[in-house]
Amino acid sequence: MTQHFFDIAPALREADREVRETIRPVFSRIEEITEYNQQKVLAAFIKNGVSESHLGLSTGYGYGDRGRETLERVFADCMGAQDALIRHNFVSGTHALTVALFGLLRPGDKMLCLTGRPYDTLIGVLGIEGHVDGSLKDFGVEYDEVPLDGQGRPDKAAIREKLAQNAYRLAYIQRSRGYSLRPSLRAEEIGELCALVREVSPACWTAVDNCYGEFVQTAEPTELGADLIVGSLIKNPGGGIAPTGGYVAGKAELVEKCAFRLTAPGVGREVGATLGHNRELYMGLFNAPHVTGEAVKTAVYAAALFKRLGFGSNPAFDAPRADIIQTVELGNSEALVAFCQGMQKGAPVDAFVTPEPWDMPGYDSPVIMAAGAFTLGASIELSADAPLRPPYAAWMQGGLNFHSGAMGVLLAAQSMLDKGFLRL
Repeated sequence: MTQHFFDIAPALREADREVRETIRPVFSRIEEITEYNQQKVLAAFIKNGVSESHLGLSTGYGYGDRGRETLERVFADCMGAQDALIRHNFVSGTHALTVALFGLLRPGDKMLCLTGRPYDTLIGVLGIEGHVDGSLKDFGVEYDEVPLDGQGRPDKAAIREKLAQNAYRLAYIQRSRGYSLRPSLRAEEIGELCALVREVSPACWTAVDNCYGEFVQTAEPTELGADLIVGSLIKNPGGGIAPTGGYVAGKAELVEKCAFRLTAPGVGREVGATLGHNRELYMGLFNAPHVTGEAVKTAVYAAALFKRLGFGSNPAFDAPRADIIQTVELGNSEALVAFCQGMQKGAPVDAFVTPEPWDMPGYDSPVIMAAGAFTLGASIELSADAPLRPPYAAWMQGGLNFHSGAMGVLLAAQSMLDKGFLRL
């Protein structure tokens, strides 16, 4: 209805119309999940007596910040966890994961990743490729991993064997796919892995990188057996409002260990000035289920549209979702760049910018990123990024609302059409 604001080819407009009809039943299922999660969050706010006084600020040490303490109780209830640590001074998801790993592991401990090689930015934290000063390896923590099976799934038989033969302190699970085409893990699958760990190695904790997965389903991994989950507030749980931050949630004793690493042993969560961010974090969490639902709708639309245009995408538009990420396989680096440059044209911020590949810290190949966000790097806002290496797939995520998100996807297709990488 509003496409006259943008220069979209008639054939693409027709594809858009057909796709919107196709995905209506899928959207209905997404809205059911969104409504459940929105009511869950509302109930947590009411249960914990959130009031206007909780939205204020603290300075200095931040002792006795009622708003901070209540927010953490609200978040724990939303995640089905005993306790939570939610702070604006987690600078990224990788930082929150680093705090969690250093909080739980001690020199001589062993950790086992159950989902193959972790996300690129965690490699330096673990110290598993070359020497990185201050890595877990530097502190005497031994890392091991179980490769995924031929279908890109956790290899349960190999995991069982590893757990039986070694005394691991921590089993690590990455929910999302990272820069790979393996399927992201649904909460139920994570619960099965946690049950396997508990059966074979009862003393081994389970920790989940939950980034991109919050509120996509009606249950979180902590409700299905995970000891700890970790994530970023500029992804799903920040609702597009949190300006920065991250969280750790799970068993109370483990959250406390993480708090001692974030601040200081013996001090932990009792300090940490909120500096006026409470209101944004509360509002972001309250809006998170709805915004996450909009991002999932945008991902479904992208999968259906590019299938209609003859490109591979994963997951399929009608497949069950584990996170907000959608991959679109473009075939070569030039088409990938055209896709990202087109999506940039649909951004509310910096739409005039032309993204180009660059050597980004933490990655082993040039990366192109399309992102015009109100919050720098916010993955809950529409963005697409990819390393320029096979399979030349764009990893797309986010969309604060479906209507603008869909236009960003359509503009990505238009860019490919303009540059000769799409035939209609």
